[in-house]
Amino acid sequence: MPDTSAPIPSLSDRVRPIKANVPVVGVHFFGATPVFVLGEEALLFAHDAEETLLPIHGGGILASASDGKRIVTGGDDGKLTATDASGAHEVIATDEKKRWIDQVALGPDGAVAWSAGKSAYVRTGKGEVRTIDAPSTVAGLCFAPKGLRLAIAHYNGASLWFPNAAAAPTKFEWKGSHLGVTISPDGKFLMTTMQESTLHGWRIADAKNMRMSGYSARVRSLSWTADGKFLATSGSEQLILWPFDGKDGPMGKQPTMLAPSEARVSVVACHPTQPVVAVGYSDGAVVMVRLEDGALIAARAADGDPVSAIGWNAAGRILAFGTESGDAAVLPL
Repeated sequence: MPDTSAPIPSLSDRVRPIKANVPVVGVHFFGATPVFVLGEEALLFAHDAEETLLPIHGGGILASASDGKRIVTGGDDGKLTATDASGAHEVIATDEKKRWIDQVALGPDGAVAWSAGKSAYVRTGKGEVRTIDAPSTVAGLCFAPKGLRLAIAHYNGASLWFPNAAAAPTKFEWKGSHLGVTISPDGKFLMTTMQESTLHGWRIADAKNMRMSGYSARVRSLSWTADGKFLATSGSEQLILWPFDGKDGPMGKQPTMLAPSEARVSVVACHPTQPVVAVGYSDGAVVMVRLEDGALIAARAADGDPVSAIGWNAAGRILAFGTESGDAAVLPL
């Protein structure tokens, strides 16, 4: 554990500030170009010399995902839009009932998933669309790391669905409201965030339950380390990392806790290649945490403006983040 009384080294003098002026709800990259997803209508491209605001929705943007080639966004206008690095964008799906598209995910071979109400959809890379109704409103989506398989979070659990198979989805049950979902990089564990201040999970092979508690608030942000050994989470006054380096995952194990603060962790993003996690807090601070020894480097000082989005480029050389009030920044490393 580092000496928290000592001054934390800072890279804030390298930060390039950007005024988004509306809440930042996502951060993605096209190469070295950060793209901030704004809560209202638009994407903000932070090019080296200038920023470009690109309106793509007729209302709020509720969800986004990127594979580095396109950013797919869902909006309260009932549209699913794909945008490429040039800024060209097209509507790739429209909900016929004008329902909000509030969950999106990108999968293998150009597949995209989205949801509206209880309905989950997958469009394959060939343009074929499959749909299924969940037991309740879809609250989270993610693709498995291998094959075309979609995880769906909903009330009282989660489901794993093969869109190209006629079989019914496999259900993983646990009472309560499950609001987000992720699958471990090795494909062995299915994890959900819940309305309560807890995580729940299952070992996919035998549906063995895991319950991870001890949070002070609902967990809203999850990120897997590059080696898949830890799941980094928000929801407490420190960075909490659950171990997944054995066949039983975190069962019977305690988490690693780093970067303690008086403020709650609001967002986390693991470095794409190194054992480092970028952490944003509810008081506006941003730090980078080295997992091997807990060492900290500051990227943004606390100012009371909660950090709402954070992300790395694929090379891990640029960090970008944004806040609830519309401040954004780019930090080259």
